[in-house]
Amino acid sequence: MDKSLFSLLERARLKCALLAWLCSLAGLACAQAAPADPLVDLAMRYVRQQVAAAGLPRTQVTAGKLDARLRLTPCEQVRPYLPGGTRLWGKTRVGLRCVKGVTPWSVYLPVTVNVYGPALVSNASLPAGHVLTAADFHQGEVNLAEDSHNALVLESAALIGRTLARPLGPGESLRQASLKARVWFAAGEPVQIRVAGNGFAIAGAGVAVTAGMEGQPARVRTESGRVVSGMPVADRQLEITL
Repeated sequence: MDKSLFSLLERARLKCALLAWLCSLAGLACAQAAPADPLVDLAMRYVRQQVAAAGLPRTQVTAGKLDARLRLTPCEQVRPYLPGGTRLWGKTRVGLRCVKGVTPWSVYLPVTVNVYGPALVSNASLPAGHVLTAADFHQGEVNLAEDSHNALVLESAALIGRTLARPLGPGESLRQASLKARVWFAAGEPVQIRVAGNGFAIAGAGVAVTAGMEGQPARVRTESGRVVSGMPVADRQLEITL
């Protein structure tokens, strides 16, 4: 930015004051809009450019507010940046740094980046304990950034026959946390063991020492008597990755 942000903001305030004065002369009740914040405008342009460059699907960007207690000195050039360890996804923030001014400063603007894409959603309200069929869901559009820690289920074949762990509302996305974990084998059952490494795979057999719950490690005693630990991946199957 070549011009002072401070000067731009003062000009915006003067325009609003002039508009209010003209309205009063005309006897009109004019709504006085709040002046645009050049810092917020700069941050939003930066976010939209970054999102466009990332090639994301349909997005919606909303800016938060800067701390009202901030008293920033005039700055001729402000540079937006993405703080380390953050990404433009869901609730996040953008940094604004004064790189040409009397007193250097840096502030953060909260922003929300909603990213919309295809996913499986429920057709109607479904209670916990319901066993899913193909008639219970369809392809819809959801906010992919809404719950990034809870993986979406994208394949319909992975849902049929699964039991809901919690109720779902109409149009709600189907996620892993919505489903009860499958029990691939019980303690004492025979289990096929697959050991996979860099360029090789070995198969064996054993007996389950613990139950094989989906997403949790389980232990199996091999034919030689050794107890090994791995991840249950299918019916009576354990996989060990080296």
